[in-house]
Amino acid sequence: MSHRSKEFAEVLEETKSLFRDVMSVPDNFEIMFMHGGGTGQFAAIPLNLKHTFADYIVTGAWSGKAAQEAEKFIHVKRASIKSDAAYLYYCANETVHGIEFHEPPHSIHGVPLVADISSNFLSRPFDFRHHGVVFGGTQKNLGAAGITIAMVRKDLIGKQLPITPAVFSYKEMQDNNSLYNTPAVYGIYITNLVLKWIRDQGGVEAIYETNLKANMIYNIIDSSNGFYHCAIDKRYRSNMNVCFRIGGESGDDAKEAEFLKGAAERHMISLKGHRINGTDVFSRSVGGIRASLYNAVTLSDTEVLATWMNEFLAKYS
Repeated sequence: MSHRSKEFAEVLEETKSLFRDVMSVPDNFEIMFMHGGGTGQFAAIPLNLKHTFADYIVTGAWSGKAAQEAEKFIHVKRASIKSDAAYLYYCANETVHGIEFHEPPHSIHGVPLVADISSNFLSRPFDFRHHGVVFGGTQKNLGAAGITIAMVRKDLIGKQLPITPAVFSYKEMQDNNSLYNTPAVYGIYITNLVLKWIRDQGGVEAIYETNLKANMIYNIIDSSNGFYHCAIDKRYRSNMNVCFRIGGESGDDAKEAEFLKGAAERHMISLKGHRINGTDVFSRSVGGIRASLYNAVTLSDTEVLATWMNEFLAKYS
């Protein structure tokens, strides 16, 4: 099917309309379906919002990578909030470290916020106030990999650097209705179906209530007398990615390997967390285990994990 066909044009417009309704995207934001994943936006944002410098709140692996990429195009100030910055960047949910902003940071000088919501896209209601750019890949909560949805405040479009590649230019994407080149047409169709599913579940508010299923896992961790350990401040624990160690704060590799083996026998895979070692606060190993509880993970799925955690705890109690 041609991406220029009448049939796909209808799918594209319906998807955009569904997205605006389900996520409550304000009318002064353009919705664009782009390439390159969230990582591509790490470059696209400083290229499109040209300025002397930008502020970055670095809370983990992904915001750190975003800052590193931006440094190729703009001067980056980490954990700085200045009145003359181009924007204030934050990652709404750090998948590696299990850290989530449950409310956006405060833009004290009215500087536009830029939010990476790739891993908690439509997992809860989102407040667009004070934001200039909100973006995310669809692969976690909105369908298949290959699409990035960028929501850009219209008054910020058209400020791109001359070197900005056309496929990353917000102006080109706006002018061509996301059809500057061939988009991921099948991926957009899948996102269309997922948006209808979210709508039919009762909308993002209902999805958020279901996503509080993460508390089922956190409650087991907190009541285990240190057998399970989560290093993240309770105020910033992620509902999407629950990271923890087994056998105490430093973890016990043998126990974690045994836990993962038992989990696999119970048809639970991909629970092994990222083990990042280093000297800075964000490079320590925060989770030998990582349970990713995205929108598609049901309450009953989560109960399977909770049951296994309780059984494993009882074995060593």
